[in-house]
This record gives sequence, C-alpha cells and structure tokens, in this order.
Amino acid sequence: MNFNTISLSLSDGIARLTLNRPEKLNSFTGEMHAELRTALDHVQADRTARVLVLSGAGRAFCAGQDLADPDMAKVDGKMPDIGNMVEANYKPLILRLQNLRVPTLAAVNGIAAGAGASLALACDLVVATKSASFLQAFSKIGLIPDTGGTWFLPQRVGMARAMGLALLADKLPAEKAAAWGLIWACVEDAEFATTIEGLATQLAAAPTKALVRTRQAMHAAPSHTLEQQLSLEGSFMRELGWSPDYAEGVAAFMEKRAPLFTGA
Repeated sequence: MNFNTISLSLSDGIARLTLNRPEKLNSFTGEMHAELRTALDHVQADRTARVLVLSGAGRAFCAGQDLADPDMAKVDGKMPDIGNMVEANYKPLILRLQNLRVPTLAAVNGIAAGAGASLALACDLVVATKSASFLQAFSKIGLIPDTGGTWFLPQRVGMARAMGLALLADKLPAEKAAAWGLIWACVEDAEFATTIEGLATQLAAAPTKALVRTRQAMHAAPSHTLEQQLSLEGSFMRELGWSPDYAEGVAAFMEKRAPLFTGA
C-alpha cells in the first residue's frame, strides 16, 4: 500500500506501522489520520498479522498535532472546532487500536508529546529508548490531554502523578516513565532495535486471541464489580478453552515441546 505520511509492512506475522513525517517529528495531520485509519483497517482484516509494532521515523515518535496543518487554520477569522477534530480523528484512531484483533507494541524512539504520548499509551506494551521522553504539553496552549490521555494517565500512574504531568507539562524521561509504571520498559538506545524485534517475534508467536482477550478483560476491570469481572473471566475462559491454541498449548506442555500457536 502506498502512503504519504506513514509506512506499513507485514512479514512473519509482524505488521510494522511507522509514522513517517520525520521532518515534522511525525506530528499528526488530517492526511496522516486518514492513512492511519486505512492502515489499521488493513491490519485488522489481514489474518496473517499477529502483532502490530507502531514506531516513528527519524528522531521522534510523535510530537502530537501539527499546528500548521490546514485543519488547524482559522475559518473566516474563527478558530477551528477542535472538538470536531477529536471526534473525527483522534477518537476513532484510539478505538481502532484498542479494538485491534492483535496485540500492539509501541516502539518509542524519541519524544512522544501531546497526542503522540497518548497514542503510545493506547498500545498494549510500550518500550522506549533511554533518550526518549513523554510530554503532556496541552496546558501550555490552553487545552486538556486528549487522545485518551485523561483516561490512560490516571490508570497507569495514579491521580497525583497524572495531574502533575498534565498541569505542569513537565517532560518525563523514559527511565522515570518506566519506574512509575507508565510504560513497560526503557532500554539503552543501542539495544532498542534488538529488543523491539525480540518482543515483536515473541508476540507474533503467542496465542493471539488470548492476548487480546487479556487486554479486553483488564480494560473492563475498572468499571466492573468483582463479581462482574469474575463473570467476564469465565466467559473468556470458556471461549478460549475451546480454541485450537489452547489445545495446542496443553499438548505442547504434556509433550514437553515448544507450542506452535496459530492465533486461532
């Protein structure tokens, strides 16, 4: 598929989606949003995909919204309706990621700011280089964290830290982000590519449906009572217990061999 602002490739079960506006720190435009929707729909439909790796080209992951994009321009002297932009672009982007039928891995190689930070946090696992950082820059221009930021931050790091990050707009180094539990891991820059490839390969070989059901169960937990969550677990376990991957996992365990999961 040919894109102008992103790239997408798929091999060995690994879908690699790269934000590709390095000269603009991979900031969002209306065109990028449209291309991302198409790319994620393609990954969703391609049954050979077993994991999605989301990364940024150049020295940044994503610097958030490009304020120079035509979508941000005044119309007849009036400021644009940013709420409409959130509803039309950012909301469907995050929901597509959250509902993707494969696990997602954000590879944060540099600054992840504003909506870019929230985009990374919408993935199941986030791994960043030691030189990377996260920034909730919204308060500096009179806005609130969007793209799910007000949902992800308190759940990951607690209300006190989430509020501090949002109100003060201080840059959070990746090493501290990992220590706080905001992301899964922070690795040395020289080890980053190898680490991402290893994780992607591991996830691509895993029981895909079980990983996605795990995501869904964990995201449902905050709004459930314990009884409701136990019922959801039972429902998912019933489904997975009848899956070919479960049968393969048990057989491999009994035969003392590595399982060969198919994602079914």
